[in-house]
Amino acid sequence: MKTFLATFFTLSLLLHSIAGFGLVVSDQQAGEQTEATSLQLVSSPELLNLTSDWVANFKSQHPDKDITIRTMTSETALTEDQLYLTTHQPQVIPEEISWKMIIGHDIIVPIIHSNNPLIQAIQQQGIHAEDLAQLIVEHSNWSQVLEGAPSQSAQIYLVDQEQIRAKLASYTQVSPADIQATAFSSAAELLAAMQQDVNAIGFCKLADVIASDNTTFASNICILPIDKNRNGRLDRFENIYQSPEALTRGVWLGKYPRELSTEIYAMAVSKPDQQNALDFLSWVNNNGQELLAASGYSYLSSREKTANIEALIQPNAQPTPENNTPGLPLGWILAAALVLVLFFVYRLIHSKQEDLAEIGSDDIEITTAMNEDAIEAPAGLFYDKTHTWAFMERDGLVKIGIDDFLQHLTGPLTQVKLKEPGTEIRKGEKILTIIREGKQLEIHSPVSGVIKAQNQSLLNAPVQLNIAPYSDGWVYQIEPLNWSREVRFLFRVDTYRDWLEDEFTRLKDFLAHAANTNTLAFEHLVLQDGGELTDNVLADLAPEVWDDFQTKFIDTSK
Repeated sequence: MKTFLATFFTLSLLLHSIAGFGLVVSDQQAGEQTEATSLQLVSSPELLNLTSDWVANFKSQHPDKDITIRTMTSETALTEDQLYLTTHQPQVIPEEISWKMIIGHDIIVPIIHSNNPLIQAIQQQGIHAEDLAQLIVEHSNWSQVLEGAPSQSAQIYLVDQEQIRAKLASYTQVSPADIQATAFSSAAELLAAMQQDVNAIGFCKLADVIASDNTTFASNICILPIDKNRNGRLDRFENIYQSPEALTRGVWLGKYPRELSTEIYAMAVSKPDQQNALDFLSWVNNNGQELLAASGYSYLSSREKTANIEALIQPNAQPTPENNTPGLPLGWILAAALVLVLFFVYRLIHSKQEDLAEIGSDDIEITTAMNEDAIEAPAGLFYDKTHTWAFMERDGLVKIGIDDFLQHLTGPLTQVKLKEPGTEIRKGEKILTIIREGKQLEIHSPVSGVIKAQNQSLLNAPVQLNIAPYSDGWVYQIEPLNWSREVRFLFRVDTYRDWLEDEFTRLKDFLAHAANTNTLAFEHLVLQDGGELTDNVLADLAPEVWDDFQTKFIDTSK
């Protein structure tokens, strides 16, 4: 108590200085006039209507903002002062573009009636691309694509849009002209036909089958689950069809066929720093999402929106005068805030000293969100105990990266550190640093070899490790030195999933032990004995917890 009072009175002597400084700053800010800068949007033609709606609604809420729109053409020059909105695929994005953000989705889905008599078998096995190709070309029946199913005709319906035919053809590897389906001019007509035919399969946009509450699908409609890894069953990580939110997040994480989805991108030559651009992008990620469905597009998952908002925050952003309480100088606001902070710090410490006992593992509770079912693990890859994966490509190089388990723990990453091409590495050596807001983990290599290439896109977009750890989020291509021997010590997918059960147990033990030894660092974390873990469990924990996790969990796995 004496220490607190001494600190309080010492700091209170600074309040007059702070207040005086604030008066000066307030006067300076009040006298400054910043010339409004026009935001120039360049929209690809297919997004022009959506872009116009976005701008009209944004300006109705922010009449002081000046925004102009131009249509993107093949002659459009890329400049620093423009923001580009497009649905281009990542592989055709110009090299000059170094910053991009997904702000919406265009998702094509196969749908079935929820009373389909084969619904249980369908949801257990799923349908893969070859099955769909057979159904849409040959007018097959369910018995030809579902093991043990009775002979039952499966009529094919689709909304008559060129884009839907093109995406379906791309996924099934058939010609659009070969697709045999009953075409409807609108989604409403298709859904009406689906209500009358419990055996049919329909193809439309995800936005067409979302109920008005935005949390469920249209009445009597289910999404036909896709067996993405073609192993004849719907694995736990592939089960993303319970709700629109789960499916949209699955698209974001790469659990849904990319041929059936396209992203809406906001892009720029470099990360936007103009306030008009940041305000507009923040609005699009929040209120602007409501306008996507009207144009046939799908909104972002909650995780995507959170990651986007975090990415848009300017690290050195200063509050503007309009955000201050009218009539109060900045200095007095700072002084009052400091007094309140000191008071609450004292109350917090005093309360914990009197009332808190040591946390035991039985006292810890956590929101159910992360378990073995949530972890994606594609077949065909080899997995290591260091929570990395390896895959030998046709040219003999081995591509490696981190697994889905690890990215679920860390939350959206903000930086990575990579080794340079030409570096020789050994199995178990630290080869990658992943960082979230200054907190970091060192990751060990699953194999030995020489780095031939690094995924440089991670330097500008480290969140790719979260979004697509097995595809766009790969880390290195390595020329292996001892692949035939080292691969024998790596897991195939079935063994890896069995091993993951032990890893979850080990993780819970680590968290319970760390909570007992470092109460303040775990102050907002609660676990329940036998319960499940919340997603991104490490994301907001203190740096010392990350250090403990490195030494007691990551390093002991190699």
